[in-house]
Amino acid sequence: MNKLFTIRSVFTIVIASLFIGFAGVALVLSVSTALFPETDSRLLTILSIFIGQGIIVLPVFTIVYLKNKSFTHSFRLKPIPINSVFPIVILSLGTIILSDEVDRLIGIVLPRPDYIEKLAELFQFDSPLYALLLIVATVLIAPLSEEVLFRGFLQQFLEVHWKDVTKAVLITSLFFAAVHMNPGWIIQIYLLGIILGYLAWRTGSIFPGLILHSLNNGLALIMENIQAPWFNYYTWKNHVSPLFLLIAVFLIYRGYKTINSSFVGTMVKQ
Repeated sequence: MNKLFTIRSVFTIVIASLFIGFAGVALVLSVSTALFPETDSRLLTILSIFIGQGIIVLPVFTIVYLKNKSFTHSFRLKPIPINSVFPIVILSLGTIILSDEVDRLIGIVLPRPDYIEKLAELFQFDSPLYALLLIVATVLIAPLSEEVLFRGFLQQFLEVHWKDVTKAVLITSLFFAAVHMNPGWIIQIYLLGIILGYLAWRTGSIFPGLILHSLNNGLALIMENIQAPWFNYYTWKNHVSPLFLLIAVFLIYRGYKTINSSFVGTMVKQ
């Protein structure tokens, strides 16, 4: 892939892809609002995000297709063994729990802005239609498009171009966090990006990161909409319960150890 692109062209493609996605959101929202002024603005916003997330990958898909290159290789779409799914899931769950505590700790130093609370209202399951659109957009489309663009395309190129995996993961994660344009969560998103980057490099596939990304978004939706009885045991004095933190550390350790041994020698050689 590096013979086809320069570092400037790769960043240009990524930025153009993101611009098209954001422009798509704005265009769909403005046109739909003009055509259907009486329609619930929240529904139109969700639909615009749904479409915007989906078209983010169109530019990079088109370029790779026109160059007659393998999608599997270009975007790290290599299948993973079925027996690796469980350790990836437990690593993901442990990571999500620790990330939640990091979010709470950061919130002590940097209180959550009011707009974050208003943003949370967008993700309420007010009807089955809202629930379906939100689940498809945030649990399926957004993780897939972002993993393809960032870990599949950008990070893979940087790993080979710089011959420095750590630098490639850190820079890709920084870019990933920045484009979310959410100062209140930038640290958490950056740390999550590092883990996603590690998984993509270690396994040679974006699918492990896709599992983590989808679980993270899905559990966030669930906790925003459903108050399960066990949530009372999950928190302790506005923090994650020490018991759950210990469980998270154990899950990360077991998942990391299994993944690390299962994918030895499987990193993609480009």
